[in-house]
Amino acid sequence: MDVSIIIPTYNRLWSLPMAVASCFASQLTIEVIIIDDGSIDGTWAWLQQQANIIAIKQQNMGKDWAVNAGFALANGKYIRFLDSDDWLLPGSTDKLFNAAESEGLEVVCAGYQLFDHQELLVKEISWTVCDDFIAQQLGECDSSHYSAYLFRKDFINDIPHRQEYGALDDRKFMIEIALKGPKIGYIDALTFAHRIHENERLQSPSVLQDASIQLARYNIYKKALQLLAERGDLTQRRKNACCHILWHLAHWVAKTDIKTGKEIYDWIFELQPRFKPNENTSLQRMYKNMGFVHTEKLLTFRRLLKR
Repeated sequence: MDVSIIIPTYNRLWSLPMAVASCFASQLTIEVIIIDDGSIDGTWAWLQQQANIIAIKQQNMGKDWAVNAGFALANGKYIRFLDSDDWLLPGSTDKLFNAAESEGLEVVCAGYQLFDHQELLVKEISWTVCDDFIAQQLGECDSSHYSAYLFRKDFINDIPHRQEYGALDDRKFMIEIALKGPKIGYIDALTFAHRIHENERLQSPSVLQDASIQLARYNIYKKALQLLAERGDLTQRRKNACCHILWHLAHWVAKTDIKTGKEIYDWIFELQPRFKPNENTSLQRMYKNMGFVHTEKLLTFRRLLKR
């Protein structure tokens, strides 16, 4: 088997057939594994009528349990991951596969297309060439979408999707892969179509869950930078790559947890003492003169007045 394509799904019968069909626009031996995460919209009945796929059903346990269950069944030399509301571009798996085989790559990267809910093209995002894959995944520049990638199965065999990181599971997954030091390459092609829509998503957070997701982002970066420091690989470039993401994270967390927000704020300036946020001049002056805590309290008060 050349490639296994793993598709978790939950109440996506409106889009799943298109996602599945897109997987077979290939000359390779393709294995499509679909994990129904407890759908109640007729998905399982539809899957049972399909002869060219592997389908399994589980209770509604979440995307990561579904992906890991699918991965355990995969027989392909390479893996692609696909959400059931998106689709693969024709011939894209072949292009990724050929690059991996010819260059001995463990991860092959590419760009993708963004579509609206009516399947109208919004924009194309080409792969950003970067000579530090870790810095790229930490936030130095755009890192595309991991469904546009191809992964060699034996390289990612010990890196599961982790449920505790919720909607950031793929970000955690990619940072772990980067830290493992894969032989990477890219193709100058668009390989994946990502659909923007307002329908229910497999891992969409509620308002209450969103706070824990942002704290999970903080933990992802803490663990990644700690590991890099322990290995002697925490370069200033990699520190810098985190700062703007952490800056916005500090603001978000401060809305509900001023202490942790200040902790993140202080960490930014430990990483990069000369860090300058991309904020307007008056706001920069407020942080400089009033400090993080007082500024955030003032911003919170302003938000309350606007309600």
